[in-house]
Amino acid sequence: MKTHVRFCVATVLTALSAGPAAAWAQDQPQQAAAEAGQQPAQEAQEAPAPALQPAIASTLSAAPVRIDAGALGPLYVGGVLSGLGLAQSHAVPADRSRQFDLGNAQVFVNKADGLLQFFVQAGYYSTPVLGVPYLRTSDATPALFSPLAQGYLKIAPTDTLSVMVGKLPTLIGAESTFSFQNMNIQRGLLWNQENAVNRGIQVNYAAGPLTLSASVNDGFYSKRYSWITGLASYALDSSSTITFSAGANTGHTDVSTNATPLYQNNQQIYNLIYTRTRGAWTFQPYLQYTRVPRLPEYGTSEAASTYGGALLMSYDFGADATPAGLRLPGFKLPVRLEYIASTGTAAGGAPNLLYGAGSEAWSVTLTPTYQYKRFFVRTEFAYVGARRTAPGAAFGTDGNRRAQVRGLCEIGVLL
Repeated sequence: MKTHVRFCVATVLTALSAGPAAAWAQDQPQQAAAEAGQQPAQEAQEAPAPALQPAIASTLSAAPVRIDAGALGPLYVGGVLSGLGLAQSHAVPADRSRQFDLGNAQVFVNKADGLLQFFVQAGYYSTPVLGVPYLRTSDATPALFSPLAQGYLKIAPTDTLSVMVGKLPTLIGAESTFSFQNMNIQRGLLWNQENAVNRGIQVNYAAGPLTLSASVNDGFYSKRYSWITGLASYALDSSSTITFSAGANTGHTDVSTNATPLYQNNQQIYNLIYTRTRGAWTFQPYLQYTRVPRLPEYGTSEAASTYGGALLMSYDFGADATPAGLRLPGFKLPVRLEYIASTGTAAGGAPNLLYGAGSEAWSVTLTPTYQYKRFFVRTEFAYVGARRTAPGAAFGTDGNRRAQVRGLCEIGVLL
């Protein structure tokens, strides 16, 4: 895992026709519940749309188009088109110091009511992550989850119970896979220990303040259906939610690809997430713990763990709670603070889960965001520092630099 600061001045890509942004923007606190089938709060509309996928960052909003599909009922069609510019210090040899790229070119189709429902997300994407060399969209899409990034059939016999089968968004963690789903353009250090998209079956139950989900799946997209994940979320009141999620591989699997890191795919992982929205502020602190067992058959003779925490928060300069003199409609400022450490030693045969066995890292990320109707622009400034790194496992051409700064700019349109 390597970190880079990439300062982007990105290209503006072709825009979809402009129009007022509808309120299907989902706050980060609502994201896990949305994945589990629970409808998030929406602005009042004449005919409110049901909960739609994919979940959108609380700092952005989208306006899906409702289409009457006859016997199928209403379909909701949305999409995202964005470009990225990046610049970073201490790039590793496999990466570049500066580059421009297509960030997203994706279409979403939802059938979100009735007994039989479905969701399809298709197109091209990159998944920028702190501390990791940037993988261009043309390489990331086939190497990760293919142009059909997510898609599932959902059977909902009642308002409280549903079953989903297909390529599912993970139940793990506070951040999601794609840039437009998160407050920050890049996913964080903790996210890099989590799975993103998995194939399998998921059962959801949602009633009142309680949401429960359980899934049998292939973990880190391994095609080995040995993972079990679960989520329990409880709304303490109208503005705060607490969520616990966990997952584990019930066996040992030897798959190792860009989408399937060998050691993380054999781990256990636990998250405790608290979310509160108050006035113009959104706060989301969370804790994470992972454990990789001894895997002598794959070259490690010592178990290892990671543990860490993060604080995601955002201030909305256009909110009614903002002082009149400070109101700037469309402007939001998300901030992410993180710390993560790993255990074990190279001498003892522990796996490298970070920047060498026993290393630790921290990060600070700021993402000023502006949206006008369907158009948005985000800039991002991020710093990653590391300690106790293994020789050659950190940043720079020799892998021995212990800090990296990255800047990005994302410009695009959401439908």
